[in-house]
Amino acid sequence: MTGGGVPDADAARGGEARAGVPLRVVSYNIHTQRDDTAALAAVVRAAAPDVVIVQEGPRRFRWRQKTAALAESFGLVVGAGGLPSLGNLLLTSLRVRVRASRCQRYPLTPGRHMRGAAYAECDVPGARFLLAGSHLSTDPAERPAQAAAFKRELAAATLPVIAGADLNEGPDGPAWRTVAEGLTDSAVAADRADRCTYSCTDPRRRIDALFVDPRITVVDYDVVDTPQTRRASDHFPVLVDLLLPATD
Repeated sequence: MTGGGVPDADAARGGEARAGVPLRVVSYNIHTQRDDTAALAAVVRAAAPDVVIVQEGPRRFRWRQKTAALAESFGLVVGAGGLPSLGNLLLTSLRVRVRASRCQRYPLTPGRHMRGAAYAECDVPGARFLLAGSHLSTDPAERPAQAAAFKRELAAATLPVIAGADLNEGPDGPAWRTVAEGLTDSAVAADRADRCTYSCTDPRRRIDALFVDPRITVVDYDVVDTPQTRRASDHFPVLVDLLLPATD
């Protein structure tokens, strides 16, 4: 997936011959759909993901209808999230079955925007996993407690974890380190930690991450930088191919 383009889905899923079950994941802050929504839909459809972890999805008036419309534009279905998780969404292809889902809201600091997370216990043929997504505060004083709350849920999971988040800080930050502890940073695993995710107009920071259970193999990783992604949001999408441990 080098070069910033979207790879051929079937070629990337050639990892099926290796040990494990392939899964393609996109984690994407969609900037509350303020930008070019046609480009946004085209970006996700071109990636052909099995799951999309969305930050800044619909969370206000008619959020259910807007969430369903967003998922349809991506060629996916809604797995979890929305207003109860304050705009964090988990969207899936029909290959993925959601067995259970839940939402989390972090404690509110007066005068600040509320933040939260979404979780879904998922099956694909031959494997099970916990999918999670969150969006931490822009306030550095709030982020550590939110990261700790998110981490408690991840640490309690018995299934292999796949967690995507806009952390609003880089890998040297305390909130990032809290969430990352004991998990694999997919960018580091793929030797692509130099790829910035924000902003599309002036990419200088890696604040969007996909962390996975050590039992999961990172096959490939990219931050998709194309003319379409620069129109679609203020964040670039993170696109990762994984191999999940097969269930017994």
